[in-house]
This record gives sequence, structure tokens and C-alpha cells, in this order.
Amino acid sequence: MKNRDHRFTLLLLIPVVLVLVAYVLYPSLRTLIESFQNKEGWSGGNYKDFFASESRSNLQALWNSVYISLLSVFFSALIGVPLAFIFNKYEFPGRSFFSSAAILPIVLPSLVGVMAFMFLYGESGLVPNAMKDLFGLENVPFKIGGVSGILIVHAYTMYVYFYMTVSSTIRSIDPSLEEAAYNLGASRMTVFRKVTLPLLTPAIVGASLLVFMTSMASFSAPFLLAGGFRVLSLQIYFSKVNGNLSMAATQSVILSIVSISFLLFMRWYQNRRDYRMATKGIGAHRSEIKNPLLKGLMVAVGIVGVIILLLPHMTILILSLVPDGTWTYQTYPSAFNGENYLFLFTEPKIWNPVRNSLILAFLATLGNLVFGVLTSYVLVKRKFVGKNMLDIMVMLPWALPATVVGMNLVLAFNESSIFTFGHILVGTFWILPLAYFIRHIPLVVRSTNATLEQLDDSLEEVARNLGAKWFYLFRRVVLPLVMPGVMAGTLLAFVEAVGEFPTSVLLYTLGNRPISIEIMNQLRMFNMGQAAAYGMIQISLIGLVLFISNKFFGIKAERSL
Repeated sequence: MKNRDHRFTLLLLIPVVLVLVAYVLYPSLRTLIESFQNKEGWSGGNYKDFFASESRSNLQALWNSVYISLLSVFFSALIGVPLAFIFNKYEFPGRSFFSSAAILPIVLPSLVGVMAFMFLYGESGLVPNAMKDLFGLENVPFKIGGVSGILIVHAYTMYVYFYMTVSSTIRSIDPSLEEAAYNLGASRMTVFRKVTLPLLTPAIVGASLLVFMTSMASFSAPFLLAGGFRVLSLQIYFSKVNGNLSMAATQSVILSIVSISFLLFMRWYQNRRDYRMATKGIGAHRSEIKNPLLKGLMVAVGIVGVIILLLPHMTILILSLVPDGTWTYQTYPSAFNGENYLFLFTEPKIWNPVRNSLILAFLATLGNLVFGVLTSYVLVKRKFVGKNMLDIMVMLPWALPATVVGMNLVLAFNESSIFTFGHILVGTFWILPLAYFIRHIPLVVRSTNATLEQLDDSLEEVARNLGAKWFYLFRRVVLPLVMPGVMAGTLLAFVEAVGEFPTSVLLYTLGNRPISIEIMNQLRMFNMGQAAAYGMIQISLIGLVLFISNKFFGIKAERSL
């Protein structure tokens, strides 16, 4: 019986290990090997060139990436953590609506969000020019760009990580812990510092990891807002475009080392102490704000906050109604109609990027669904040697920046290999769904793991004792019970694939270009209206998926993170 169980585990492991070795480990190793090669052969010359004092652009890009990521963590926490406290600790009119509106940035793809901020707050943006005209100024009072522009966009799009994770933890904290501290004479600051903050540490560490690694991999904001300001993700792109693949590989390795080092440091910091609660009390309760002045202030701030959050979405919607060629030298758009949407749904060439994005995301997500569920089941429910190593390989695409994943695939599959069945994948349709699939493996595995770990093993044992075959048991017993977790990761993987830009810009071809690439192309041709129309399609697709997940599967966005 034990031998048969061992053979069955091995049978399940084989496809999982083959996929991870072929499409995660092998491309990463190829990049590492390529980074040690140059015209002279095998050497460390690329690393010497990278760190040489003459090569200031690379060193500056590395430093810029690190400090922008650290500042992004700081500003995102500065917004997200207080919001989590306000909406989960206090009750006031409109609280439920304001707390739901706080996750609006999650439906804004990175490239579309940057585009919205350009149109809103750039030098020719609507808000600076409106203030200039309103107050009769000679020049716009402000404009975003460079470091400040990147940080503003990052703070807007990434504070949601802190807001959601901290909110979830606050709701699970037993209020009796804080009440006991108050009864012992502790002040509010002492209770927060000694009781609440330690319990929030795992959530804050997790959100910090997400923000830091997302910021390190950020491509859209530096690409459109930075001007001459360089970050390492952009350096990789420029090296690849210029044909210097060895230096691109070196830059990818260094970017990976920084990201993984921060991951390991934060994990070490989190594991220094045990943050579990020993009580089993009820969840946190909200205190009602009774002061009329303070209550009115909270409502007013909430309304202003919602307007600020909605401005990027509304800007994209309004600009999508501006016909191409009607907004050139004018300060504000003056003509509006549905021409851009008419072209989208009637002109095959304009519709193709939308069709490509849907096909690419569907294929990648289907692969994530099948592979993610199988991998999660093996990791959680089967015992075998090397489980920790397999878990690390599964999470590697999450630890690596998107630009690095793209470069790994460029270097691994620009020639035929056994893993591509003798074909060259770079330059073909299939390279993008493969990239999306690899990038989002951890999303499905991690969300399914959480559900599988709560599944009692006795359910499977009972079904086996009744003579059920494994596949029948898995299909009729295990899968229905873990479906909420599976769908949470799968839908998030689809949403991410629809808006994916950094890997797309490195791997796309003319025939498979997705929406994000077409938005970039339209911006280059100054077709602002058509670019915004594509952006609205992306926003609508993401919003529809999140609505369906909540309405029909009971999965909220915060459970997917």
C-alpha cells in the first residue's frame, strides 16, 4: 500500500517538476550563464562593466530602483495603514461605501494608470491647466514627472496592498487583548505599540514585500514619466533593444538578487517572533464617532478621497470619447463622440489587440488553473523528499521582476531546445501565453494552498475506503471544496494577464500584440482617444471579472491578494 502510494505521488510529481524545470529553472539558469559570457568568452567582464565607475548609468539605475522601491513602501504604508484603521475601527456615515471605494486602484492596469496620471497631472494635464486658468497664472502651478511622478503613481496604485492586508488582520484581532491592556492602565499609544502593532507585523511585512517587489519590477511609470531618469528594469529593456543580451542578462541577475534579498530579509524579520493570538475571542468591533464635527469631517474627507480615486478612471473614460485629431494644440478637448469605440468594434485591425489579450490571457490562465491545482495538491497533500525545494521553484516567478522573467524567456528560447520540442519560441505567438503562465503560477498555487490546508484528510480517506478512484475522489470531493481558493487565484491570474505590460514589451510580435502594447503604440502616434478607449476596455474587463468573482463565487478582491 505504501509503495503504491509512493508511486502515485511520483506520478503526480513528474509533470509538475518537468514544467518547473523547463520553464522556470532552465530560463533562469540560462540568464545566469549568459551574464558570464561576452565577446572574449566565459568571464565576469559584464559584472566588471556594470560596477565600473565609468558605467554610471547602470549603478545609478540600481540605486534609483532600490530607493524608489523603499520610498514606495513608505508612502504606500502611509496611506494604506491609516485607511485600514479608520474604516475598520470606526463607524460613521458612508463608511461602507468609502471602504469599498478605497480598492478602486485595483481595477486600473499599470500602464492605463500611468496614462491617466499623465493626462491629469502632467505638464499639459487637465488639473494643472485648470488651476492655471482659474487663478490667472502664467505657468502651470505644478506638474508630475521624474521621481515625484513615479512615487505618486506607485503610492496611488500600491497602497491597496497595505489597506487590504492590514484590514483583514484588524478584523481578526480579538478586541479583548486591547481592552485588557487599557484596563491595566496602558495609554492608547502604548496599546498600539505593544499590542496592536506586533499583531499587524505579518500583514505589514507581507504588504511591504508586495510593494517593494512590484516597485522594483515597475516599468510603466518610469517608461512614461521618468524622462532621462533610469531604473534597472528600463536598463534591461534598453540593453535588449540594443542587442546587448549579455548585459541585459547581467542586469537581470542583479535585479533578481536585490529583489530576492529583500524577500529573504523581510521573511527573517517576520520569523523572529511568534505573532499568533492565544485567545479565541470575537473579531474587532467598530467604535461609533459621536462628535458631529468630527463625523462631518470624516464624511467630507471620504467624499474628497473618492473623487481623487475616481479621477483617473473618469479621465480615461472622458478621453476615450475624444476623436483622434481633435485635441492637438488645444488646452482642453472640445469634441466628444463614440468614434473610438465604433472603430474598436467594427475595424478588425483595431479590435485585434483586444482579441489577442483575451486569447492570451485565457490560454495562460487555463494552464495556471490546471497546473496550479495539481501543484498545490502535491505540495499540501503528498509527502516526498524535496518538498521545500519544489515550493521555492513554484514561488520563484513571484520573486523575480516581470522584466527579468521576460529576459529569461528571451535568452532561453531564442534557439531550439528539448523543452520547446525543437522549435524557437521567441518571435512566435506562443511566447506570450507562456510568459503569462509562468508569471502567475504562484497566484493560483498560493490561493489553493490556503484552502487545501484547511481540508480534513479524513474526507479523502473515507472516499478511498468506499472504493473511489483518485481522479473521481479529486473531482467530486476535493475540487468542489477548494473551488473558492482556486477561483480566487485563477481570476486574479486572468486579471493580471489582461493588463500585463513589462513581459509583453519584451516578447510581443506584430501578430500577437496585446492591448497594453497597442496603448503604447497609440500614445506614440498621439492618438490619445484611441489609447484611452483601449484603456477603458482593459478596465471594463478587469471590473467584470472582479464583479463575477464576487457575485457568483463570493470571492472579494482582498481575498485574492
